[in-house]
Amino acid sequence: MSRHHAPAAIHTAILLTLFLLPSAAVARSSDRDQPMDVSANRTDTTLQQDGTARLSGDVRISQGTLDVRADEALVKMANGEIAHVTLTGAPATMRQEKDDGGITIARARRIEYDLSGDRIDLYGGVTVDEPGGSLSGEHLSYDLASGRIEGGGEGNGRVNLRILPGSGNKDAQP
Repeated sequence: MSRHHAPAAIHTAILLTLFLLPSAAVARSSDRDQPMDVSANRTDTTLQQDGTARLSGDVRISQGTLDVRADEALVKMANGEIAHVTLTGAPATMRQEKDDGGITIARARRIEYDLSGDRIDLYGGVTVDEPGGSLSGEHLSYDLASGRIEGGGEGNGRVNLRILPGSGNKDAQP
């Protein structure tokens, strides 16, 4: 992957991480100031304003505490900007420390980030773990503009939420 396209792919992965869930929006703020590194076994890309960059084979994207792993990353560019990113894996994973020291870990067989639609979709064996609990299902969608999360899926179509004791607002009165 060219140096021109690599930062764009990493920037997208960071945005994906920061907006996965509302509580993930407080990801380690200093990560944005850290060097960004991308590596993969192979790349297939063009050096044009419009096109697709494909990374495959043990894809790793890191910046500070952010660690993204996937079998493949597909980045679609339009007018020199990222339009859509798809991460696939068995599963694709994201791990990042938040400013409060907690860690967010998300896994899915496919993660799609549509920048024009301000939407992240996670498909296949989706799990999102945070210090206060977890969310899982076969499909979860996160609307970046509204913060709304929708879920469901094939089979039993259930979404599961686990809230750990003591994870609520400590200032709330009983």
